[in-house]
Amino acid sequence: MAELKIPDHYQSKLTLIETQKAIKKLKDFFETQLAYELDLIRVSAPLFVRPKTGLNDQLTGKEEPVTFVVNGGETLEIVQSLAKWKRYALYRYRIPNNKGIYTDMNAIRKNETLSHLHSYYVDQWDWEKVITEEERTMDHLVKVVKQIYKVFRITEDYITKEFPVLAKKLPDEVFFITSQELENRYPHLTPKEREQAICREKKAVFIMQIGCKLKSGKPHDQRSPDYDDWLLNGDLLFYSPLHDEAIEMMSMGIRVNQERLLAQLKETGTLDRLSQDYHQAIMRNLLPQTVGGGIGQSRLCLFFLDKAHIGEVQASVWPDTMVKLCEEKGILLL
Repeated sequence: MAELKIPDHYQSKLTLIETQKAIKKLKDFFETQLAYELDLIRVSAPLFVRPKTGLNDQLTGKEEPVTFVVNGGETLEIVQSLAKWKRYALYRYRIPNNKGIYTDMNAIRKNETLSHLHSYYVDQWDWEKVITEEERTMDHLVKVVKQIYKVFRITEDYITKEFPVLAKKLPDEVFFITSQELENRYPHLTPKEREQAICREKKAVFIMQIGCKLKSGKPHDQRSPDYDDWLLNGDLLFYSPLHDEAIEMMSMGIRVNQERLLAQLKETGTLDRLSQDYHQAIMRNLLPQTVGGGIGQSRLCLFFLDKAHIGEVQASVWPDTMVKLCEEKGILLL
């Protein structure tokens, strides 16, 4: 169990019933605004996939997906995210340029280290949009991030009007910085400490180019090599004054083309993945160029509803020691 960070003298601003109502209002409003701003349609998505397709997200490569055997002996995997599946879906649904899809992604990550921000259960809006080869640029990435940040701002205005006891926390604009610029700025801090430092200062930060090795010889954070282009991706983080902590709200990026897929598979020693259906589709230029990401639903609710523990806005399973400590601190886990 990771460090359980519980604010001193914490008391929920909303009752249990108010919390449930607020969760519904938040999710409905945010996804409606997101779909409008990015021109997305909602689609159904799988809970499990066949391993041989290569559609499951390997995350950093260390996490093991939950598997089960069906009648006939075939083994299936619970998705860890839909990063690859969405791009394939855009191809299958013949989605035109500058339009896209979004879906509710529910996943199980059994190797997750539990904390006040992390659960075995992951729920997020996974979204993906078709772009042109010419739009595979940093400028276009920044443009999309600004569109999404606008949705966060509108949502904050909405929920604080619905529940005036809640506080506004977001600045007018999001601050952009590359992972190398961040390392240059705080050379003696760890990557996580850098995130905390820049978020305390700027409140809303998009850290770009995550996955490539920095001048220190290590990447800012691990990334799967086969969906995000590490030169055109990033994480959106908000500063939570309640926790005095940076909270990752979204991970996104412009996706790999043939050149970047080969380069990143070679760098990570995972060229064997080229035999899988998804990777072959990229190499054969079947899949469209896209930008996409995942936005945490429970994270959004925790942040906007001023909650101390993610278990206050999602039902999951927690260690007995964590449950007991939360009870002692007045935190009601769902």
